[in-house]
Amino acid sequence: MASEKEASEESALEETALEETVVGLLKKKKMTLSLAESCTGGAVAADIVNVPGASEVFMCGYVTYTNRAKRKCLGVKKSTLKKEGAVSAKCAGQMAKGGAKAAKTDVCLSVTGLAGPGGGTEETPVGTVFMGCYCAGKTTVREFHFEGDRKSIRDQAVKQALTFICDRLRKYDR
Repeated sequence: MASEKEASEESALEETALEETVVGLLKKKKMTLSLAESCTGGAVAADIVNVPGASEVFMCGYVTYTNRAKRKCLGVKKSTLKKEGAVSAKCAGQMAKGGAKAAKTDVCLSVTGLAGPGGGTEETPVGTVFMGCYCAGKTTVREFHFEGDRKSIRDQAVKQALTFICDRLRKYDR
């Protein structure tokens, strides 16, 4: 059961912006963060670095827009990209795990998807986004389907990415 002080701290975190909550949780748990972004193009990192003191916990961000960059920077397997594609659960998981390994961080969030307007298929329509979150040895992947124009899809993905990190950090007890 949480103490009054812990409950008060959690309540204060919930009243702040998502990126402030992420940084606060990382500081509280003494963990470090890296990011591996594709369709969001560094927008998650941009939100994180808007928080004063983020440099205490945010180590680096990779913007790996091409398959080659995903392989070279994050260690995504060529076979994954060939069989599953860059917009897949398997790719998102490998991006998150590879980003954490490359940056030597406790946590790494990856985002890969189709922001449109082109590029979608019946199986993977525009707005499909996969996110992976590596947290202290365990990788969790989620699939999202956003609607709207390119900017709207990217904005929704950034918000969900920050929410995903918060969810994973809250579940991790350190």
